[in-house]
Amino acid sequence: MRAQTLPAAAGWRWIITGFAIFRRNPPVLSMLVVAYWFTVIFLNVLPLVGALAASLVVPGLSVGLMQAARNLERGVPVSLSTLFGGLKENTRTLLGLGALYLCCTLGILGVSTLVDGGDMLRYMLANSRAERAAVEDADFMLPSLVVMVLLVPVMMAYWFAPVLAAWHRLPITKSLFFSFVACWMNWRPFLAYSAGLLIVAGLIPGVLLGILLLLFPEGLSFITGIVMVPMLLIIAPAVFASFYASYRDIFGISEIV
Repeated sequence: MRAQTLPAAAGWRWIITGFAIFRRNPPVLSMLVVAYWFTVIFLNVLPLVGALAASLVVPGLSVGLMQAARNLERGVPVSLSTLFGGLKENTRTLLGLGALYLCCTLGILGVSTLVDGGDMLRYMLANSRAERAAVEDADFMLPSLVVMVLLVPVMMAYWFAPVLAAWHRLPITKSLFFSFVACWMNWRPFLAYSAGLLIVAGLIPGVLLGILLLLFPEGLSFITGIVMVPMLLIIAPAVFASFYASYRDIFGISEIV
């Protein structure tokens, strides 16, 4: 397994490539992203085992979206079965990655309790407005910073791990290791990529929403339904496709035309 070291500008190209892939078939890719969301939401609402089940299937569903992006790039048909087909690739390893990610996330949240006495964790796990109100006045700045810092190496290890496990048949430890190393080697393009995502998925929609609300201060619901939801169905699939673009450029070759 060999990862290439790319220049910083590659991070911006991943976003551009994501939109280029999305333009190949916008309705289908948007449908798959919505199906991904609904599947995770449905599993999360199941009592007792919902959160665990959702965590277990996320790596496989992510591979399905990556496969959809690759198929669109290559001109191969894509359907709803493409999304769930990712669950069939090296299934045991993908389930293990999901379980391990959940454990890491819970462990990091556990560390945050050492900073704030568990206020942020209680807020996140609250099931009612009253439970949230009991801790909503707490200062979450420091524990949030701790969580973000600790999550960075975890995200580096998991960024490519599902696709490396599914497409390259790597075991859990190797998929996590090669993903972390690939991200470490390419910290410059990933920094540029993060800045690009902040602009495309955060700043631009936020500025547009602010302008529309200034022009139509009473039309929040209308603006959200008519403008922001369609934007979400464009930006989110393109962002998911950009995940594939980062894998393809670091571990493969360019195929987009």
